[in-house]
Amino acid sequence: MRYKELIKQMTLEEKASLMSGENFWNTKAIKRLGIPSIMLTDGPHGVRKQGGKADHLGLNKSLPATCFPTAATLANSWDRQLIYDVGQTIGKEAAIEKVSVLLGPGLNIKRNPLCGRNFEYFSEDPYLTGELASEMVKGIQVNGISACPKHFAVNSQEHMRMTINEVVDERSLRELYLEGFRRVVENSQPKSIMTSYNKVNGTFANENTNLLQDILYEEWEFDGVVVTDWGGNNDRVAGLKAGNQLEMPSTNGITDREIVQAVGNGELSEEVLDESVNRLLELVFATQLDDSDTRSIDYEDHHSKAVEAAKRSIVLLKNEDNILPLGPNKKVAIIGDFAKYPRYQGAGSSLINPAKLSNACDVLGQSSLPIVGYAKGFKRMGGNNDQLLKEAVTLAKQADIVLLFLGLDEGSEAEGVDREHLGLRQNQLDLLRSLTKVNSNIVVILAGGGAIEMPFVHDVKAIVHTYLSGQGSAEALSSVLHGEYNPSGKLSETFPITYSDVSSAPYFPGKEATAEHIEGIFIGYRYFDTAEKPVLFPFGYGLSYTTFAYSDLTTDQYKASFTITNTGMVAGEEVAQLYIQKHDSTIFRAKRELKGFEKVFLEPGESKRVTIVLEERDFSYYNTTIHDWAVEPGAYDIQIGSSIQSIHLHEQITLEGDSVFSDHTKERFPHYFSGHVHEVTAAEYNQLLGYEPPSPYWDPKQDLGLNDTIAQAKYKNGLGKTIYHLVLFFNKFFNKVNKPLLANNVYFVLNMPFRQIDRFTGGKISRKQILTVLKWVNR
Repeated sequence: MRYKELIKQMTLEEKASLMSGENFWNTKAIKRLGIPSIMLTDGPHGVRKQGGKADHLGLNKSLPATCFPTAATLANSWDRQLIYDVGQTIGKEAAIEKVSVLLGPGLNIKRNPLCGRNFEYFSEDPYLTGELASEMVKGIQVNGISACPKHFAVNSQEHMRMTINEVVDERSLRELYLEGFRRVVENSQPKSIMTSYNKVNGTFANENTNLLQDILYEEWEFDGVVVTDWGGNNDRVAGLKAGNQLEMPSTNGITDREIVQAVGNGELSEEVLDESVNRLLELVFATQLDDSDTRSIDYEDHHSKAVEAAKRSIVLLKNEDNILPLGPNKKVAIIGDFAKYPRYQGAGSSLINPAKLSNACDVLGQSSLPIVGYAKGFKRMGGNNDQLLKEAVTLAKQADIVLLFLGLDEGSEAEGVDREHLGLRQNQLDLLRSLTKVNSNIVVILAGGGAIEMPFVHDVKAIVHTYLSGQGSAEALSSVLHGEYNPSGKLSETFPITYSDVSSAPYFPGKEATAEHIEGIFIGYRYFDTAEKPVLFPFGYGLSYTTFAYSDLTTDQYKASFTITNTGMVAGEEVAQLYIQKHDSTIFRAKRELKGFEKVFLEPGESKRVTIVLEERDFSYYNTTIHDWAVEPGAYDIQIGSSIQSIHLHEQITLEGDSVFSDHTKERFPHYFSGHVHEVTAAEYNQLLGYEPPSPYWDPKQDLGLNDTIAQAKYKNGLGKTIYHLVLFFNKFFNKVNKPLLANNVYFVLNMPFRQIDRFTGGKISRKQILTVLKWVNR
């Protein structure tokens, strides 16, 4: 141990004290030994450093910072260098603000498009997730601070996230939900990682020795610190044994005393505690920032970088008759509340106080476009308003082209709450329908953190999806609409036609005790492509103002080279994607998988040779018989395309592979083999798991305990029902008065286990008081 001699000078109580925070955002210091305190703070797409009262859910305002596009938005850029640069800039702001650990990026896999926190995550694909998140981590850490990739692991839903048991088979766990983390750990060596709230196959992630000891530390050789999500500790001693070092936030010494007691009675070895302290000290001293550093943040420069990031991440989904870019002599109407009050970031712990923010209405109004006016068009939070509708229709009649700003409002997607559906609010759809009756040139500008159903797709001329583009969204959009920047974004997730088409739709979310991943490895494009299910827009899709041609593919086992030519009239960037398809597989697997990509800039008429290097892992599947990765022998198709549905070149290679047995065959798993996972039987799923999963429901007759939630109180006596319905009342009240963020955070209380109340309140509500309430509720 590097700090063995320093640790020898500590008392047992001092060692234990280092294992939890001093307050909401800082670690503890031991001044007599020269051990400083360091600060951790939220930072997936900007620094959320709170100057006043601290909280985890974005209720209290933070200090100004540059708000970059969210991870879901940046992922559409498919641009490694851009995401490195974003990470470097965010990390620079963090270092100047004396933040040592930036809590991000988030890289959970998008199992289902309704997950309320998908805006913080990169993709449905683990390869793309791992590649992009690795660059962000590298960029953050070049500033001498630590990134903290999260949430390890399988944080696939927000509903009941603090107690839900994510039940997932071993192969899906390895190939989907852990693979992005593996790439980040091995490629960019993060100094810390955050565990998720949920259980994974029956054990809380923070206490899961298989996840932490066997995989993270031993297999991947992670040498950093594992920190809980805020309030994510269940059993402090079990967490330490499994490999968690730092519990956040402070519990006012409650769990420190638990550690001391466990060492005293022999439940916890002091050697384990010493090793945990040593890991924490390595992080503290490696990221300790110089108080004499008086640099200031150049917010104007960083705003320009935020605009650049937004430009490169916008996706052009439709452009009929080349209506875009906008011509100079066309009269334009701007309609939609989002044009004046942009939706540019998510809600919850990632909520940034932007250093600068403009809106599309003002930016476009200052351009050379002949704007005939602006109309709000609809009430943001839903509900009919005939006057707003009439004003918008009147304005649309005066214009050659209508720019219609639609999207998901702040109450539709947020940390702690999953989306209810994939649609826009009905009043927005009603407005669009009315406008198409008076103007045939509708350009829809969408804002939101993910996939959206679009029943209007054939009724409009163009669709531009900005996702959540950060504080530079208005300038970026203007640049794309004017043709000053040629859109180059490609979807990092599949857009289904309807939600019921999604592979996990029948199984998501887990309502009470468990969330069963019955769909297995078939999520996102892995499902749609294999089951040949039509989609609205495929994975990897995005249009440009120019055209590209692919030619001359050559392969050399682990290397593919090809030529891309810009065949259009304007310069542009193309994202070339490499997919691998196994021929005549004897096991169930996705039809094809992304295993490489490059973003290439080309002038009109220019050609470039592109080479993508592969590795053996890219051809592998996780074999649950040998509990290791294996390559199936035989023929593989190397495919080059501009999306998963647009394959332009392909060439076959043959690999000798591994002679190992797998029981994931057609005979044992017929519905998985065909990809028809909506038809999987209970027996087939149990066979995949290797056991019969626990009941997905709470037992309403069982007494509530510390690991149960306020939501479960609805099954109990009058007091329990009153507590439950009181929380629901305030949730509905805040929604009614258009306070969606507050409403979502109130709803979050329903997910909170009783064990966290004393810790979140710092002991102001004691464990004894909580047990007394539980006793009354259980009567």
